Amino acid sequence: MIADRSFFGVSFARLRGVVVVGLIALTVLATEPKQSRIGDNLQIALPIIALGCEVANGSGVEYFGRYLVMFTGLRTSKVALGDNPINIRPHGGGQGFPSGHTATATFGAGSLVGTCLKSNPVAQTVAILAAGFTGASRIEARAHDITQVMAGAVWGLICNFAFRRAGPGRRVIAAGLCRTGRGIARAGRAIRARISGG
Repeated sequence: MIADRSFFGVSFARLRGVVVVGLIALTVLATEPKQSRIGDNLQIALPIIALGCEVANGSGVEYFGRYLVMFTGLRTSKVALGDNPINIRPHGGGQGFPSGHTATATFGAGSLVGTCLKSNPVAQTVAILAAGFTGASRIEARAHDITQVMAGAVWGLICNFAFRRAGPGRRVIAAGLCRTGRGIARAGRAIRARISGG
């Protein structure tokens, strides 16, 4: 994590909060004043701002890996559910479960809240509200229903927090890979013994 020093008498924690809030505000102000367009742009801006923070913290590669897990899960769910009613969008069409915009915005906001904005409750609130606005804009545009939006938010949070370096998801996956590796090694030894003995 970035050390909390000061810059011209302003703590880096406060400065990071001002920068993040400024970038979110700039995203909103530079967008056509239409809820769906603002939501579209926030779902891009939040994860990019979070990526900048994670790179500054030295954990950009890990962040990108968590993002790939999130994105792959989204696409897999949308395709696998096919014409299931939960996957149908309110305005028609499929691939609605879960809301990708909401998942991505929540993923970015969650990362910001847990890293760069950890000691800045005002900036944390702005990031959380921006992600919430993104989900609400998807409902207002009739691109998703409340269930799809909530599922997107939950998926974004799971991918952000469960798969962090010290998270429970990582521990479960690592333990599974270790067991699999040991099983493959045992099978290899058994095959070698059978070949050399027979």
